[in-house]
Order: sequence, then C-alpha cells, then structure tokens
Amino acid sequence: MRLFHSLAPVFAATVLLLTLPYEAVPHARAGEDGPQVTREPSGAECRTGVHGSRVVAHCHNPYPDADQVRLHVECARWWDLDTDGPPVVADPARTVRLTGRCWQEIGSAWVSHGR
Repeated sequence: MRLFHSLAPVFAATVLLLTLPYEAVPHARAGEDGPQVTREPSGAECRTGVHGSRVVAHCHNPYPDADQVRLHVECARWWDLDTDGPPVVADPARTVRLTGRCWQEIGSAWVSHGR
C-alpha cells in the first residue's frame, strides 16, 4: 500500500500530460531566421475502389519525379491473409494499376508512397 502512495503523484502527472491537447504541450520550433526548406510537390494521386473481395487502385503521377507506390490490403476475416503488393514505379505523367484481393471481404486498403 505504501508503494501506491509514493507512485500516486507520478501516475497523476503522467495521466495529466497524456490527456492534454497537442497544442498545450510545448514543442521545439524552427526560428524565423532558421533555414527555410521548400519541397517541390511530388507523389502520385491514387484512387482506390473495392469490388467485393477485390481491390483496384489507379495511381497517376503528374509530377516530374517518379513515385514508388505499393498497395496494402487488410482483410476483414481474421483467418484471411493481409497482403502488401510489390512496389511499382509510377513514372512522370503515367498511370499505374494496382490490384489485390482477399478470400472474402476487404477490411481496408491503402496505397503507400516512396521515392
């Protein structure tokens, strides 16, 4: 019982910090005079459609840099295997088609991007 009394303030402080909104916690920020990093827009725009147990994603890359896209499929049934498709390079001004499937329902599907 004595251990609980000595840890109670630490526990209360931890709970308080975890429940604070993100804006209330101070974060390190770059100064106004620090180097400004500007990134060129990049990355393919992907549209994903689920049709029964199949997923189709079309990714179009309008930018001058190539984008590596990959389809991830999470199946709704616990016994159905989730899959991560192979990476496909979406060259500039090109559209690529990615497909995946489950044995039964699709839980979720998304596309990841890489350079």
